[in-house]
Amino acid sequence: MILVTGVSGGLGGLVFKGLSELDDVRVVGGTRTGDGVSARRVDFDAPQSLPAAFEDVDVLLVVSAGYAEDDVVFARHGAVADAAAEAGVRHLIYTSLASSGESMTIALPHRWSEERFAAGPFTTTILRNGLYPDVPVALATVGSAADGVLAAPFGAGRLSVVVRQDLADVAVRVAAESERDLAAGKPSRHADRVYELEGDTALGGADIAQILAEVLGRPISYRPTSLTETRAALAGSGLEPYQITHALSLYSNVIAGRAEATRSDLPPLLETAPRSVRAAVAEAVAGNRG
Repeated sequence: MILVTGVSGGLGGLVFKGLSELDDVRVVGGTRTGDGVSARRVDFDAPQSLPAAFEDVDVLLVVSAGYAEDDVVFARHGAVADAAAEAGVRHLIYTSLASSGESMTIALPHRWSEERFAAGPFTTTILRNGLYPDVPVALATVGSAADGVLAAPFGAGRLSVVVRQDLADVAVRVAAESERDLAAGKPSRHADRVYELEGDTALGGADIAQILAEVLGRPISYRPTSLTETRAALAGSGLEPYQITHALSLYSNVIAGRAEATRSDLPPLLETAPRSVRAAVAEAVAGNRG
């Protein structure tokens, strides 16, 4: 049986839906407030809940416990590793961060988690996911282009992004094939593999301004701003301090030209060509307007 954590979220929900549509695998979902019927309770902040949640699970797909202070992520994923070992999970799949984000502050808890899971008594597959198209939209909001100028601290750099559904499709394939292999008495064909799931499109400030212009139906130009200006703006945004740290790190990596992918394992793992990143960005922009 496969268990997918975080099925109330965007990626986890897509993965769970995809696996549920397959006739030859059993899948259950996990949420923080699971009722035990429609979803199991999988609360990473309540370690005592995890061994029972993972009972009878052969393949555990762990959607990263995410955006929090690093020590919180360490505790959450450490508890998952311990509980998975106790429950007898045979293969663990973890959604990590792609190498284009290696210099970002968000990379450290992901790499720590990869190592922590790899030390367990189960085999692992690491899905190093690229950033979603709504990330650059969030970093350069529609509101900032109200006067016809997109002011954002991207410098002349670009950010590689990948469509969330493509990442979900890969996760479905890896989880389903792993479950089938285990049911046949074989190790997962994806055991101890690390897949770089980067998008084939990188976007800079001018690219985002062009997409904004197409969606809004009026000219939009791009003006680079400084990290100092951005830090001041974020200080009054209501974001948590760690969120501001991560945002500034991401901007800095884009400016430095370190946020672009150099290779990707994504195309061979998909049944069709990767979805259009620009179309997904336009959709995200349109959604922000609504």
